[in-house]
Amino acid sequence: MMEEKIKILLIKTKMNVSQLAKAMETSPQNLYNKLSRDNFSEKDLREIADITGAELEINFVISKDGKTEKI
Repeated sequence: MMEEKIKILLIKTKMNVSQLAKAMETSPQNLYNKLSRDNFSEKDLREIADITGAELEINFVISKDGKTEKI
């Protein structure tokens, strides 16, 4: 799920995985591994958002009585 979103984000910000890895001070291989496992911590996601200039939103959404609510 996040792998696809991060790849789209990179395309839209004209970055590649190697550039993002360098900005995150990690190796491209480590970042590729995280992408392939789709294994990102909240800290990773916040860092990616900061580097790319994106806004990160994390929500729980519940539906009750036909109404949807973000928490």
